[in-house]
Amino acid sequence: MKVQGKKLIVTGAGGGIGRELVAEIISRGGEVIAVDVNKENLEKTVALAPENIRPVVLDITNAEKVVEFAQNPEYAAVDGIINNAGIIQPFVKILDLTDQDISRIMDVNFYGTLNLIRAFLPALLRRPEAHIINLSSMGGFLPVPGQGIYGAAKAAVKLMTEALHGELRETGVKVSVVFPGAVKTNIKANSGLAEENKEKDAKQGMKILAPEDAALQILDGMEGNKVRIILGKDAKMMDFLYRLSPGFASGLIAKKMADKLK
Repeated sequence: MKVQGKKLIVTGAGGGIGRELVAEIISRGGEVIAVDVNKENLEKTVALAPENIRPVVLDITNAEKVVEFAQNPEYAAVDGIINNAGIIQPFVKILDLTDQDISRIMDVNFYGTLNLIRAFLPALLRRPEAHIINLSSMGGFLPVPGQGIYGAAKAAVKLMTEALHGELRETGVKVSVVFPGAVKTNIKANSGLAEENKEKDAKQGMKILAPEDAALQILDGMEGNKVRIILGKDAKMMDFLYRLSPGFASGLIAKKMADKLK
């Protein structure tokens, strides 16, 4: 589905990949309903092109509020959803996570995505063509120690999206799942965690994908009707290695993550 002339919902639009998706959609001639739980961050995104962006402050984990949003005539006639909103977990072992941590990680990453899909899919099925894009993660196909519950949530997004693709293959609604590797965003701060080590980021700059490049690749993937969109050299390499030798790939990641675990 081409972006030009289409109206798309982007969640997590207040920064990072979400803000860059909004900017790229506008540059391709589309309109955006920009959704974020943080009003201040959302206002900064709207400032990019106020005439083409409709801001919606919304907690996507609240299923009732999401249904109300979908039933609002102002927002009902959309051509697609990009479920970008997400948070990571503290870099700790599964046993060291609190019940509150686990619930929040699952609620935002999985149930938030599911809420948008269930609320808007009936309307999308009535459009001449439509597209749903869900962001999973490299951690959604590869086990990452210290991010076990985050990975479980993103793995759930992966399988749900792939099942949805199968269910909708005879309809006009196309479906894509995105697997980002390391992308330079503020997801850690937005997840209530300490800021990233900027010096370390700079040293690893060649390995970290810029959010504007991620947005470009996501929308190119949508316009090319790709089912799987893998972002970054790290994610592409680990996808290959994990298919080739799951044990080797898992061990490699475990060694890299060992120093991060508390």
